[in-house]
Amino acid sequence: MRWEQGRAPLEGMLGRGEIEKVMGSRPQAEELLAQAGKHLATARLAMESDPIGAYQLLYDAARKALCAVLENQGLRASSRGGHIAVYEAVSAQLDPPLGRSLRSFDRMRRRRNEAEYPRLGSPQFDADDVRADMAKVEAIMEISAKVIDQMQPF
Repeated sequence: MRWEQGRAPLEGMLGRGEIEKVMGSRPQAEELLAQAGKHLATARLAMESDPIGAYQLLYDAARKALCAVLENQGLRASSRGGHIAVYEAVSAQLDPPLGRSLRSFDRMRRRRNEAEYPRLGSPQFDADDVRADMAKVEAIMEISAKVIDQMQPF
């Protein structure tokens, strides 16, 4: 049975080249989830000594967890769609009911960009920034691991 929620937005994203079809791979999806877990663990260890690096790893953990959902479905963000396409594609399929738990990803994406491309006077990062988003990333990872079994190839 096909996963229907979000099908129209995903078809639009495919048509605009924001996402592309690939060979779906459960082993690759599981590898992405495993990498996400390692990133999360490393972020925990580094948040006091390197909060910017830890935040980048935290964000990457969330991104890879969302990518795992798409990978299992045979979808991948293109260079045109980038990280925002990952969020939009998964969110289109899971919101409702899980959108509230996914929304923090887009805010984290913007915050991570501030670290990658800092501007004079932009807010500094500290361990509290990492700590504040840790539970949100854990929730995204949990959702991703749970829905993979329910979402068939696109």
